[in-house]
Amino acid sequence: MALLLKTHYKLARSAIKENRTRSLLTGLGIAIGVASIILILSLMGSISNLIKEQTKEIGADLIVVRPNSSKDNITSIVEEFTAANSFQKSSLAIDDVTAIKKVKNVSAAAPIAISTNTVDSEKNNFESVPILGTNRDFIKIEPLALRYGAFLTEENEENSVVLGHTLSLALFNTVNSTVGKTVTIMGEKFMIVGVLDEVDRSINFDNVDFDNALIMDIKSLDKITGSTQIQQINVKAANTDSLETISNDIQDALINQKLGDKNFSVSYGDEITHPASNLFNIVSGMLAIVAAISLVVGGIGVMNIMLVSVAERTHEIGIRKAVGASSRNILMQFLFEALILCIFGGILGLVLGYILAFLLSVITPFAPYISWEIIAITFLTTVGIGIIFGIYPALKAATKNPIDSLKHYR
Repeated sequence: MALLLKTHYKLARSAIKENRTRSLLTGLGIAIGVASIILILSLMGSISNLIKEQTKEIGADLIVVRPNSSKDNITSIVEEFTAANSFQKSSLAIDDVTAIKKVKNVSAAAPIAISTNTVDSEKNNFESVPILGTNRDFIKIEPLALRYGAFLTEENEENSVVLGHTLSLALFNTVNSTVGKTVTIMGEKFMIVGVLDEVDRSINFDNVDFDNALIMDIKSLDKITGSTQIQQINVKAANTDSLETISNDIQDALINQKLGDKNFSVSYGDEITHPASNLFNIVSGMLAIVAAISLVVGGIGVMNIMLVSVAERTHEIGIRKAVGASSRNILMQFLFEALILCIFGGILGLVLGYILAFLLSVITPFAPYISWEIIAITFLTTVGIGIIFGIYPALKAATKNPIDSLKHYR
């Protein structure tokens, strides 16, 4: 059996070598589809790893409370990212933060509310600056380092702000002497009490680009906007061994606070993800469908080339059958040929996909993600394409009449 398989492989390889250009172009059609899938899977794995590393950095004591829409998943995700609905339909409020702080074994609770506004300084002004409304507990939970000054405290929280590293450079062309200066937001003046060290982490589970953000007390943000609601509440547990119990207690406290409504979610551990992860998964799924279509097109190309090959080698098929080759032998020979073409395309696509992922990592924070699962999916996909689109030409070759085939000449 092993000798027979080896013979089929040699015959298939020999046939492919005779038409190298045609075989290369056919394999390239498979490679494009595989490279697209590899790039998508690499991006998904990279984002997942990025969020996991961040949650590990923060610690195992983090619990996150977010609004929970009663609408279907896709509708709520779309609404979350539309400007008209963003943060205006949140079920969380400042009173919920107070209720969470009263829960046993909760050491800190910080709300996150985002608004975009124009920020004016004595030198520059910028539109659409992300303004993060929170409280002084935020620095106890989030691993943010201050380059200059201090974070919000009980003494300075009113009319005070903390600038991100990049925003400070944009507004004042420096980070060294920014503390003590003022910025104006919607006609209100705020003193800068601190400047964050460079974070370089635009993708995070808080959905905040800290380098470009301005941080202020949530009550001050509510004062200037008049309609601030909370995107999420970060909670620091005092006891990491009882996260489930603390999460249940937080859930019970909020249900009581909201008079029985459970329009929120409480997450911890691996359940904590980027707020946009569901949207990204949907987009990735759509892109994967497009990539799969290109892979099917490549498979049709393989079938077309194999049918041409069968037509060209009809006389060869007749000779092989005349000297004792069975229909099964003929079928295996042409099926091996289709499989080799697809596997070659799969390997080429794997290399091409990771080259594209590496190039993308140069301009984005998404490092190429390599795993045995992705390699296994690539191999199984290419083998499946080879079998599905190679079986019909192989069957057509196997069922040819040997006498008619011997009469056929190219």
